Amino acid sequence: MDNQQWATQVLSKIELKVDQELQRLGDQIPYMAVDGRYTDMGVKDTTWWTNGFWSGILWQLYHATGKPIYKETAQKNEERLDQAFLDFKGLHHDVGFMWLHTAVANYRLTQNPKSLQRGLHAAELLAGRYNPRGQFIRSWNRDRAGWVIIDSMLNIPLLYWAQEALDDPRFGFIAEDHADKVMNNIVRADGSVAHIGVFDPQDGTLLETLGGQGYGVGSSWSRGQAWAIYGFALSYRHTHKAAYLDTAKKVANYFIANIQKTGYIPVSDFRAPQTPVKVDTSAATCAACGFLEIARHVPENERPLYEEAAVNILKAIVEKHVDWRTETDGIVLDATPAYHEEETVQTPIIYSDYYFIEAILRLLNQNFLIW
Repeated sequence: MDNQQWATQVLSKIELKVDQELQRLGDQIPYMAVDGRYTDMGVKDTTWWTNGFWSGILWQLYHATGKPIYKETAQKNEERLDQAFLDFKGLHHDVGFMWLHTAVANYRLTQNPKSLQRGLHAAELLAGRYNPRGQFIRSWNRDRAGWVIIDSMLNIPLLYWAQEALDDPRFGFIAEDHADKVMNNIVRADGSVAHIGVFDPQDGTLLETLGGQGYGVGSSWSRGQAWAIYGFALSYRHTHKAAYLDTAKKVANYFIANIQKTGYIPVSDFRAPQTPVKVDTSAATCAACGFLEIARHVPENERPLYEEAAVNILKAIVEKHVDWRTETDGIVLDATPAYHEEETVQTPIIYSDYYFIEAILRLLNQNFLIW
């Protein structure tokens, strides 16, 4: 069976599962499945950073299949997120994750004018976090004016979109300044990545790097590597700046070298102690999307390295880390949000499913660019 046939079979299983989840969820916004059931993050915390991924799944499947239920439910979720704009203090750099997958996806597929307004509102919020002296976008809130986390690389595509939507280069300038800051300070020479860079908010000097959701200072949190792979590949797509593609490849090559030792499923941190073993499938599925994006931009002789790595990841996921039962919520099992959070080690999380589904659709050339 070739990869296209295999991916087609997987997609049919995805549709069956998602259709059953839709019947149970209605317009709820899922996050993490506990005992086989999602809870509604739209009620628990409307500003939560993952609140766009379910809509992203639905828009990708709507684009691929044309089923109205996917579009209708995604639009209801988008409307619910209007409350997050009002709950402003809970929002931070992850507005990209929240509104790229909802309003921007909707606008790209339907030209909905209200979605355009929502997407631009979110982009202005993200641009408003830019520190012009430090030349970075601050990540979290509270007393962390100089903190930047690697996750931010997958939020700045919101700014590239806004630049195009408004024909206003200031959004692109901010995105590139931020990407440069991350590339030159948080990505290491060997292709490993720190989770957090702490900069002096007065002048942008790097003060320290922190382990964050990884094992510790100097370690290599695998989902951070995945954020960097896909984020820099997307920055290259939007800017054609060669340094971004080179950075994506450097981090990707480091990632591939590590997962070749563990059956293409990454451990939660590549530099953690050998025991206990904690895997993170969310890092795997996001990296697979990043590899397929890199493959779009490299010479033909380089493509097999990245395409084969993506396929090997996806097949390893399907072989050992999925739940196709339609009576339970969540497809991809065994995501680990943070190395030291024992209560959420190896669990189903909505963003694992999103990247898995996007990667399968990419193999079939049925996806569309949410980023």
